[in-house]
Amino acid sequence: MKDPWPDRTKAFAGRFSVRTKIIGIVLLLTTILGLGITWQVRNAMSSLVESELTVRAETIALEVAVHVADPVANQDIATVAGILEDAVSSHPDAMFALVSRPDGLIVARAATPSVGTPGDTLTDVLTDQSTQVGGLHTVSVPIPNQGGTVTYGLTDKRLERTVNGVTLQLLLTTLFVGAIGVLAATLLTWLLTRPIVDLVRTTHKVGEGDLTARATVASEDEIGELAEAFNTMVNELETSRSTIAETEQIRTLLLERLIGAQEDERKRIARELHDGIGQSLTSIMLASSLIARSTSKDERDDYATRIREASADTLKQVRRLGRELRPSVLDDLGLGAALDRHVAEFQLRCPEITTEIHCHLPTRLEPLIETALYRVVQEAMTNVARHSGARTVSILIGLRSGAVRAIIEDDGTGFDPDAVRSDGASVGIHGMLERIELLGGRLDIESSDHGTTIYAQVPLSSNAPVGT
Repeated sequence: MKDPWPDRTKAFAGRFSVRTKIIGIVLLLTTILGLGITWQVRNAMSSLVESELTVRAETIALEVAVHVADPVANQDIATVAGILEDAVSSHPDAMFALVSRPDGLIVARAATPSVGTPGDTLTDVLTDQSTQVGGLHTVSVPIPNQGGTVTYGLTDKRLERTVNGVTLQLLLTTLFVGAIGVLAATLLTWLLTRPIVDLVRTTHKVGEGDLTARATVASEDEIGELAEAFNTMVNELETSRSTIAETEQIRTLLLERLIGAQEDERKRIARELHDGIGQSLTSIMLASSLIARSTSKDERDDYATRIREASADTLKQVRRLGRELRPSVLDDLGLGAALDRHVAEFQLRCPEITTEIHCHLPTRLEPLIETALYRVVQEAMTNVARHSGARTVSILIGLRSGAVRAIIEDDGTGFDPDAVRSDGASVGIHGMLERIELLGGRLDIESSDHGTTIYAQVPLSSNAPVGT
């Protein structure tokens, strides 16, 4: 089973702001560092004090032992006591100085306050003093040539007060440094979190749909780079939204124009059906009724001739309408044959324009690709005939790098492709763009006073069915 403590710890830490975390970390580190240094300094000073007191007690005891050697030999207790009094009074840390015989009996003493009496044993005195005086350091040295000992006692209370004072100063210094650290951390976190807070505020504005909001780039560090990256993202998002809105607007206009064009095309077909094919069928019906009434062979032959001519004309019109709606040769023979026929018909309609076509397609393409390229070439040639005033048109279609490419070039007066795309005035150009882009391709138009060139490229899918 997974230990839940790490998750709980993360959840607890996540309740606090970045500023609180940084200030807490600085305060914790300052406290740990200050207490650690204080503890080390106090231990070092305490060890030094103990060593110093021991050395001092031993030195004084040796010096006193040398001075009391003769008075002890002469049984001059008063002189011995005087020497001991001088030894105690001359050192502020001294507690007592004792002279004892080899059997441990005290013969002279000097102490602050009174320590033992002559006749007490050294062992009893030391035991009593160790329980009454804290921090007592005693040293016993033999008296030269006399067999007795000099015992000298020092206390570390005064030096302990000094150590405690130094410790207090270190703690106060730690507290002062901690306060400065908190102030510095507060300033640092303000400098660090201010751009983050601004970035969060800007993010909320962008999330609410205000794409004009931008984060302030206050520095060149990682946070500044983050703000710049965020601003770049918002710029791209704003551009994408503008592009989408513009595309939707153009598509709406294109749809309206396409619907209008479809209605116009339906009206034209209806007129041709009514005026052309309808009249031909009426003529056929009238001639058929006249044949039934006619008694002369010549009249019947004449009416039969009229019926054949009207039928041939009707068939011709029906085929022409069928080719305009969708050429059957495109489905039967492919893109190359359909374009050859379209170019031949174009030259009959526009004999003043010289047209060349070079179609290098070793195999059939997907039906959608063939239809799209056929309509692109058809629309481009229609625009050449209506608007360009060109004298020559060149069409080149071939395969290259896994894509089929079509280039339609003329030597007409040209136009502004960007203006036409932005105002949505040309349904034909937007129709070409839509057809190519729906197939994942790309259509580019270059135009100048010397002519116009249309580049269309459509990728070939690897699993597309290809006819022969």
